[in-house]
Amino acid sequence: MTLAPETTDLKVELQLDNDWFAVCELNQLVPGRGVAALLPDGRQAALFRDRNGELYAIDNRDPFGGAAVLSRGLTGTHRGRPFVASPLLKQRFDLLSGQCLDDESVRIATYEVRAA
Repeated sequence: MTLAPETTDLKVELQLDNDWFAVCELNQLVPGRGVAALLPDGRQAALFRDRNGELYAIDNRDPFGGAAVLSRGLTGTHRGRPFVASPLLKQRFDLLSGQCLDDESVRIATYEVRAA
């Protein structure tokens, strides 16, 4: 979802079990930096907003190191696809699909995200 820069009073929501869960205010997401959110079931999601206003949400747990740190990773693009690189061992995860770009056998969860 791409947003106009002036839409700052919106809430960022994730779709969980066919319902929308409010996570934070849109203006709390700084382009290029991640935010961790605790979900009702105890899992964590990592939320990102790119410089074009596009929103992404993935599982915050690094499957290689086991720590909930992906929200602190570096963002970038690879072949036009947005990714986050884990701050632990630097594996890159596609923000759209959750696919690990460095090990095709690994994929993390992604979430439907919107600003409303």
